[in-house]
Amino acid sequence: MQTTALPTPPPPGIDHDAPGVAFFDFDGTLIHGDSLPMFVGEVIGQRRAALALADAIRSCLHRHVRGKGPGVDFPGSVKAVYLKRTLRGLPLADAAAAAERMVRRVRWHAPLLEILKTHQRHGRRVVVATGALDLYMPALLRGLGVDDLLATGMEVVDDRLTGRLSTGNCVRRDKADRVRAWMQEHAPIGTTWGYGNRPSDLPMLALMQRGEVVTIKRGKPQPTPGLQP
Repeated sequence: MQTTALPTPPPPGIDHDAPGVAFFDFDGTLIHGDSLPMFVGEVIGQRRAALALADAIRSCLHRHVRGKGPGVDFPGSVKAVYLKRTLRGLPLADAAAAAERMVRRVRWHAPLLEILKTHQRHGRRVVVATGALDLYMPALLRGLGVDDLLATGMEVVDDRLTGRLSTGNCVRRDKADRVRAWMQEHAPIGTTWGYGNRPSDLPMLALMQRGEVVTIKRGKPQPTPGLQP
């Protein structure tokens, strides 16, 4: 693992008696890879999920050329189309079962988990801010003692997913806005630490007193016993 420290912004009236808060991205930071295709694969099968993602990318390329992408940017449009085509009509119970099947498939990034636990040992709050879905994140974080979760919400009607988001897509500027709102709501919070990857987490990391860009080197992930429920 490599980390790159970002310039420290001026502290906005920090209460140094407060223990502080550490904010962590999830995909590509706490875990290897992207959890969303894994979840969709648990719902409809890995091959169908891969084909659906490729089809969503092709569809959004044409839409964005015409200026009609459903998201605020190209990745957001791909995500919106992908979710609508794969999760619309899915019963909540089936989503919960898929989340449980994911638990043992996630490849944790052991060095970042140790950093998370170090913050906890120092009495600091830990918040995970992620574009991953609120459908499965609680199951994946179970047992880690995370204090709060900021994730992308999915709309539910009559215990079934509509395929539409119920919140903004918690990435890039939207993630930074939600983290900023959390910090204001819970002030005073003390020193802030942030961990994420480039470039999608740079807006969030710019809010931190101590922001670190995480680069996960390719290779076999280290096992982390005792994290799974």
